[in-house]
Amino acid sequence: MTDHYDSIESLLQAIKTNQLSVSDAKAELNQYDELGFAKIDLHRSKRQGFPEVIFGEGKTEKHLIKIIHSLLLHEETVLITRINSEKANTIITKYPQLEYHATANIVCTRLNYIHKTERQTAIICAGTSDLPVAEEAAVTAEVMGISVKRFYDVGVSGIHRLFAHIEDIRACNVSVVVAGMEGALSSVVAGLVDHPVYAVPTSIGYGANLDGVTTLLSMVNSCAPGTSVLNIDNGFGGGYNAAMIINMLEHHSKME
Repeated sequence: MTDHYDSIESLLQAIKTNQLSVSDAKAELNQYDELGFAKIDLHRSKRQGFPEVIFGEGKTEKHLIKIIHSLLLHEETVLITRINSEKANTIITKYPQLEYHATANIVCTRLNYIHKTERQTAIICAGTSDLPVAEEAAVTAEVMGISVKRFYDVGVSGIHRLFAHIEDIRACNVSVVVAGMEGALSSVVAGLVDHPVYAVPTSIGYGANLDGVTTLLSMVNSCAPGTSVLNIDNGFGGGYNAAMIINMLEHHSKME
């Protein structure tokens, strides 16, 4: 395996100084790995700061294993979302360097291998029924190197539970608020903190919840500024966006 180079110029310098062969340089310039059924984006981490994420739902075990092999061959961090326990167990047996988070439905690089930021994101969950989405957000952020603080079962029907943690939430740099039903929790949190809030509606609720549509519309219509709304049950998007903000803060602080 070759090292990853930050630019074409550094790649050319490596060839010039005999640190890299021409054949290895050609492999480094290859932007994707052609698997026939998939094209693995090998330059995603260079463009966006994190490798391609695998959406596990609908993919066969055979396809998943080949995709993982490609990512590991190129020394990429692995994150697979929406994967059931049967597929996960097959993958972990073949790749014991990965781990399965059952509540989040995620297989990923072991979290203890990943260095975490000092800055933190708060993952705030209204109720226990929302935990799979909240954990998808939390584990996604952790795989991306973010320190996470979890605040679960703090919905507005017992709002004193939220207030018991509000100072710890305020100390974080981003909040991801996961809620179903009427989705009021995101507006409450956004009105109490001075950092960005990502609201993630879930499909949890009774009939008029309309599988999360009511929650989505409620969050979109929030009167609390500083709130951005993700798609229904999109914990991955909430965790990913929070990670991007914190990684940006970390990058700029290192440049100062």
